[in-house]
Amino acid sequence: MKAKSKDSGKLRIGDDWNAIRIIALSQSNPLKAIAEFVENSIDAHAKTITITRGKEQGAHYLAIKDDGDGVPRDDNGLPDFKYVATHICDSIKRRLKADGNGSGLQGEFGIGLLSFWTVGDMLTMTSTGTDQKAYQMTMSKGDSRYEVSPKRLLFAEKGTELKISPLLEGIRTLSGEKIQWYLASELRDRIRDSKARVTVIDKLARKQYEVEPRQFEGRLLHQLPAIRTPFGDAYAELYLAEPTDTARVALTRVGTRVIEDLATLPGLEHTPWNSRYLQGLIDAPFLNLTPGTRNGIIQDERYAALIGALVPLETHVQGLIEEQRRAEEEQASQQSLKTIQKAFHEAMLALPREEYDWFDIQGRARQEGGTGTGGSAGVPAGTDWAEPLLGVAEPSPRDSPQREFFEYAGALFGVIVSPAASTTPLNDTRKLKALPRDRSRRRVVEDLTFAWALVEGGGTLSGVSDQEVEYLAPPTPGLTRLRVTVRQRDITASADALITVTDDLETTMSTAAVNTRGLPGYTFERAAGELWRCRLDADRNIIVVNSGHRDFVFATRNRALQLRYLVRLYVKELVLKNFAGLPADQLLERMIELSLYAEEKLKSG
Repeated sequence: MKAKSKDSGKLRIGDDWNAIRIIALSQSNPLKAIAEFVENSIDAHAKTITITRGKEQGAHYLAIKDDGDGVPRDDNGLPDFKYVATHICDSIKRRLKADGNGSGLQGEFGIGLLSFWTVGDMLTMTSTGTDQKAYQMTMSKGDSRYEVSPKRLLFAEKGTELKISPLLEGIRTLSGEKIQWYLASELRDRIRDSKARVTVIDKLARKQYEVEPRQFEGRLLHQLPAIRTPFGDAYAELYLAEPTDTARVALTRVGTRVIEDLATLPGLEHTPWNSRYLQGLIDAPFLNLTPGTRNGIIQDERYAALIGALVPLETHVQGLIEEQRRAEEEQASQQSLKTIQKAFHEAMLALPREEYDWFDIQGRARQEGGTGTGGSAGVPAGTDWAEPLLGVAEPSPRDSPQREFFEYAGALFGVIVSPAASTTPLNDTRKLKALPRDRSRRRVVEDLTFAWALVEGGGTLSGVSDQEVEYLAPPTPGLTRLRVTVRQRDITASADALITVTDDLETTMSTAAVNTRGLPGYTFERAAGELWRCRLDADRNIIVVNSGHRDFVFATRNRALQLRYLVRLYVKELVLKNFAGLPADQLLERMIELSLYAEEKLKSG
């Protein structure tokens, strides 16, 4: 007998009930199941939809009630529950779409009702017939049977009511607020376009929520390139905002969210979709969904056409993002520069002025009004020696005839010694000054008494009750600690200063270049792969930072780390500029010293 060379046939389901069980359990997200029930109500032209979460006779339940068209009726004018129960995978919506009458309808697989298995044990569906009487159908999880019976109601109401009870153990904690937030995003456009009012009543929490379609944040982008494919056009609603981890662009189909984050799809895991600058949605009504979960895309020729059609839009939007990034970098640079200036300002107060007076402070003071009494040489009385350090002179509180209320200093809060650390040759003198501050770091000048003392080490002090004291170094090297105590009525504050007395001190400022233009600014230049981190452009008085260096990229993970990195670059360039000619080991010592004080002030600021 000759064997058949070829055989063919049609696929068929071997076990109908097993197939139904698989379909019913394919929807793993109970919130998605609730959203499908609400969509059924919208498809039935409902204008009012109420979702109720409560407890009845000890059992938790969830009910969805609408005022829509109700279940389609049979030839006798009764709700055709039999058709609903016996035509799984044969949705009437698909037939309406095929006939051209299903515009805007969602669902086409006839399996949405079965998703109640992921919510609770029993579903009761109630609808009215043309006889104005109510009828109900009950279905149970894991049971192939269904029952239809009249339902006694005083007044039969238009529409349909679904009730699921008892809820599964894990669903009982699903709050009304969470349902409201999910529906606001999942059905954003469907609710907005249908103008349906969706309310969530949480009887357990005794709260009621209105489902308001989610409002995106940021600036709505206009005149975007069209998204055209052979299968139809897609619609883009995109908003450009500050980058956040929660910023997403969703993929929707006919107003229903399918994918929460477009960047998770194959072929779209790149900028601008993963930049976190964008919020909004891409609506592609021609895409084919996976039937079971309806939160997946079949990657067929329609999906490929969408990927290709998005390329012009991606290029356009990426350009807008780059513009915003540049604006943000400029603003951040200005804020960082102010912070760095403040840190160096305070650091200079704590360091010896004859070693770190890189900004010609005394020369400026002479140009602005000569020498006052009671201050350092060339610095007006009542003015801190480092106040004009950054090219912004601050008038003394005593010199201003009129002051705003906020300019008055408060009570004494603390004091710093200028310089807080210094080096002095044997048998030489050094002047130190106490700078009292209030809580807002304004200078305090009234009702103050000063008391200086040697805490440890040798030497002598002159003017121990004045704001400025003179220290005479001993004939032997050592480390001396001074302490000043400042009193204002019943408030006391104190601070220490360290003086290193040495017999080997080189004069470094003779080779230093005086910078009369203030602290340099900075700008970025991308030079990825090159080793230099920064360089000083003396003509423009700016520090050029290599934004492509791996250290800079690492430092940009957070603002605090980036500020510390920039401060260290400033320290490097300023020390190289102002201590030119010193041996490498001494340059390193200066860099450590200035870094220590600048970074400490950066933290306190």
